[in-house]
Amino acid sequence: MRPMIASPRIRGFLNLLQLFLAAGGFLVCGGPGHAADGNALPLMFDARERLSRPDLSEVVRVRILTTVDFPPFNFADQTGRLAGFNVDLAREICTELKIETKCQIQALPFEELEKALESGAGEAVMAGIAVTPERRQRFAFSRPYLGVPARFARNLAAKIGGDTAAALAGRPVGVVRGTAHELMLKAFFPKVDAKPFDTYEAMLEELKAGKVDAVFSDGLRLPFWVAGEASAKCCALFDGPYLSEKFLGEGLSVMLRKGDPTLVAAFDQALGTLSRNGRLQDIYLRYFPNGLY
Repeated sequence: MRPMIASPRIRGFLNLLQLFLAAGGFLVCGGPGHAADGNALPLMFDARERLSRPDLSEVVRVRILTTVDFPPFNFADQTGRLAGFNVDLAREICTELKIETKCQIQALPFEELEKALESGAGEAVMAGIAVTPERRQRFAFSRPYLGVPARFARNLAAKIGGDTAAALAGRPVGVVRGTAHELMLKAFFPKVDAKPFDTYEAMLEELKAGKVDAVFSDGLRLPFWVAGEASAKCCALFDGPYLSEKFLGEGLSVMLRKGDPTLVAAFDQALGTLSRNGRLQDIYLRYFPNGLY
């Protein structure tokens, strides 16, 4: 499981990708608040800001490392070609920076990515690695380009008198013990009856059995389960999603080697441009046509 994005083990990436794309969403930013267009990608860059493109003429190559086990972000398609949101974005970044001939996208096991970057086996990583204080001591990071939401899922048999999280006041809501989601649930929704579980799987089994009315967890992982066979159509996503940098981190960023400010600035410039000209939105809708927000 990824440090930031709780990814399930995958059997047949195409089935999992189809399940993910079947799940829709709405947006609530920064905690309890207002809904927005579910297909819109929240802007992570100031539209008025213009970053200058660094001179990359002396750069010999840019190896962007990723994985193949995390659809729809990174996976190998039926021909064995690397694909996914992060992969397409990496290619678009290289095009924007006019270094296509110098760019290489390589897949490694997730647990080897940090060591490979530190050892000089790559220049950047795009694989959903969490930005933490410890990692900031070892690596540099681009600005975030995608926020990671939290979601509620409810049991459809529960008699919940409303369609917002306020209707869960006093009701049992499952959450995994010791996680950022537990802290976030208690901070944002103090009136719910939080029921901590030791594992994600145990929490979902109790939701399916009706022992809790809802659960609060990873907004990238829950849609897989809700739309999949394991849920037996017991449940549905409910309200949200919710974004919080304090509890869920800064979002998806490109991780780069320390001591290479030119390349960090180049990635920031490319991401800012792709955000403004709509290409980032295009890639997002390619893999999340129903939206995450």
